[in-house]
Amino acid sequence: MRSPGLLFAFALICSTTLFAEVRTPDKALCSVCVLRGGETEQEKVRAHSEHADKAYYFCSVECKKEFDLDPVAYLPPVLPRPAPAFAVEMLKGGDRRLEDLREKVVLVDFWATWCTPCTKIMPRLQKLYNAHAGKGFEVLGVSIDEGKDRLRKIGRTLKKLDVAYPIALDAKQTPAWHMFKVKALPAMYLLDSDGQIVAQWTGEIDLSAVEAEVVRRLGEHVEADRK
Repeated sequence: MRSPGLLFAFALICSTTLFAEVRTPDKALCSVCVLRGGETEQEKVRAHSEHADKAYYFCSVECKKEFDLDPVAYLPPVLPRPAPAFAVEMLKGGDRRLEDLREKVVLVDFWATWCTPCTKIMPRLQKLYNAHAGKGFEVLGVSIDEGKDRLRKIGRTLKKLDVAYPIALDAKQTPAWHMFKVKALPAMYLLDSDGQIVAQWTGEIDLSAVEAEVVRRLGEHVEADRK
């Protein structure tokens, strides 16, 4: 006759195995690849993690390790939320801080000269800036380029693309892109006049959605000023 203890242990092992099988699908969207590259195809699950009582699946052990280092960066964004108290060095001199952007609707665009999707959308951001700069709107392009020749590369790129909205270097001891938890480029954050992040986009960005949200927020900004 089997002891009650052995029966209980056997039942516990079976239930745990069944629970794991139910919770771990064969294929799923990789929680890291979705953010990093806008992945839409389910991939074979090779690893998983749990955070705040929810399971997240990955296409590789490397993606799991990346997630585990900073889970919050890969979770669906909480909106609105306060923007981090960042500071960046302006290309034309001086610093720009979060407090300097108050009373404006600001699109913070993290980019790099080596990021083709980033540079591809910059002329359209220039048009957006031109259309609304007089209405309390600003675009702040934050380059994350590194190296001694970054100023030459940035200047050459801006001239080629005919971009003239404010550009900053992310060269402080604590980079702004770390504070915003940027994991993929391009990455854009829309700040309202109170310094709250009210929208964000990363990876394959639909510029039409960005433009529509900017217009909507500017309308709210103008209406608040009238009151």
